Amino acid sequence: MKQRKFLIMILSIISVMWIMHTLTKNFVVDPSFRGFLSKKDELLSNQMLWLLMIRVHIILAIITLLTGPLGIIKRLRLKFLTFHRWNGRVYVLSIVLNFIPGLYVSFFATGGWPSTIGFLTLNTLWLITTIFAYIYIKRKDVLRHSQWITRSFFLSFSNMTIYIIVAITHSGLDLSYSLSYTIAVWLCWIFNLAIAEIVIRKKYLYDIKGLTPKV
Repeated sequence: MKQRKFLIMILSIISVMWIMHTLTKNFVVDPSFRGFLSKKDELLSNQMLWLLMIRVHIILAIITLLTGPLGIIKRLRLKFLTFHRWNGRVYVLSIVLNFIPGLYVSFFATGGWPSTIGFLTLNTLWLITTIFAYIYIKRKDVLRHSQWITRSFFLSFSNMTIYIIVAITHSGLDLSYSLSYTIAVWLCWIFNLAIAEIVIRKKYLYDIKGLTPKV
C-alpha cells in the first residue's frame, strides 16, 4: 500500500514537472519552435499547419498529464466520485482528440519513415488502451479498467521518455540526432508499456494475496 502511494506521488510530481517544462519550453522560451524545426530532416511543406497541429498536440497532452494523476488518487476517487468520473471523461477525450494532430505530426517526424511508423504505433496504442479502459468501466469491470487505464497512463509519459533516451543516445553515446530520435520513438512506448505491465502484475499479486483492496 505504501509503495502504491509512493508511486502515485512520484508520478504526480513528474507530471507537474514535465508540464511546467513543456509549457516553458514550447510557449515561453521557443514559441515559434525554431529549435525543433532546425532538427527536422526536411523542410515542412506547410509550416503554419504543422505549428498549429503540434501546439494542439502539446496542449491536449498537457490536459492528459493533468487529469491522469487526479484519476489514480484513491482518496479523490472514493470521496468525490462525480469529480473522478468527469475527470476521467476529460482524460479520455483529450487522448481521443489528440489522435488527429498526433497522426499529422507523425508524418513529419525526425528520422523519416522509421520514426513515423514508431509514432503511428505509439498513437494507436495510446488510443486503443484508453478506449479499452473506457469500455470496461462502462461495463463496470473495474479490474480490467484499472489495467487498461494503467497502460494508457504510462503511455502518456512517452514524450518525456523520448527526451531522456535522446539525451542518452545523442549526447551520451554521440549518435546522430536523427538516429537517436528514431531509437527513442520506438523504445519510449516499449519501455513505458513494460513498466505498466510490471505495475499491473505487482498489483495483481497484492490483490490475490489480500494485501491491498481491489481498486
